[in-house]
Amino acid sequence: MIPIRDSVFCRSTPYAVITLIVLNALVFLHMQGLQGLDARRFVVEWGLLPILFSPPEGVRIPPLGLGHYATFVTYTVLHGGWLHLIFNLWTLWLFGCALESRLGTLRFVLFYLACGIGAGVVHVWFNPGSPVPVIGASGAVAGVIAAYAWSYPRAEILLLIPIVIFPLFIEVPAMLFAALWFGLQIMQGSAELLQPAMGGSIAWWAHAGGFVVGIVVLQLLAPRDRKPLPWDHRRKR
Repeated sequence: MIPIRDSVFCRSTPYAVITLIVLNALVFLHMQGLQGLDARRFVVEWGLLPILFSPPEGVRIPPLGLGHYATFVTYTVLHGGWLHLIFNLWTLWLFGCALESRLGTLRFVLFYLACGIGAGVVHVWFNPGSPVPVIGASGAVAGVIAAYAWSYPRAEILLLIPIVIFPLFIEVPAMLFAALWFGLQIMQGSAELLQPAMGGSIAWWAHAGGFVVGIVVLQLLAPRDRKPLPWDHRRKR
C-alpha cells in the first residue's frame, strides 16, 4: 500500500520538509561511504539503543550523558537502505507539504521532533533491554501521516497496491488510508509480541507511537486561525 499522490494544495513553500529531506539524504550518503566496523560504530553511536534506557535486571549501565539522550532525535536521520530512505522521504514530502502549510515552518519542526522522540520512547518501552539500535524517520513520518489525515480527512490519496506483478491503483479518503496504515502497524506489532522469534527488523510500535503522538501534538500546535479550507483540495480533472 504505497501512497502515490494526494489532493491537497500546499499554500507555501515547505522549507522544513525540504531541509529534512536533504539532511536525511546527506546522512545516508555519508553512511554509504563507511565500511565494516566504521559503519556499525556509526549506527550504534547515533542510533537509538533501548538497552541504555531500560537495561535488563542485573545489567549496570554507566551514567548517561546528553549525547545519549540526543539519540532520541539523531536516530531519525539514519536509514538502513535505499528503499527505507526513499519510502520515508517520499511519504514525508507527500504529506508533510500540506501539513507544514497549515502549521507553519517552526511549528512543523517542533511537531516533527515531538513525533520522532515519542516514537523512540514507545519503541524503548516495547523493547526493554534490546541491544539492537533502531534507526529511521518512520516514527516521525507516521506522525505526519496521522496529522495530515486528521487535518484533511476527505483528501483523496491515490494508492498503489502491488498484486504479484499487476499494480492496482485506487483512491481512498486520507482518514481511511491512515486508519488502515495504523491498523497494520498494530497488527504486525502484536504478532511480534506474541511470537518474538517471528519478528523482523521493523519497529512496528515506534510507527504506532509516532502516529498517536502526531494526533496529540497536532491539537497543541495547530493554529486556530489556520484551519483547512475547502479550496485547499484540487478539483478532479
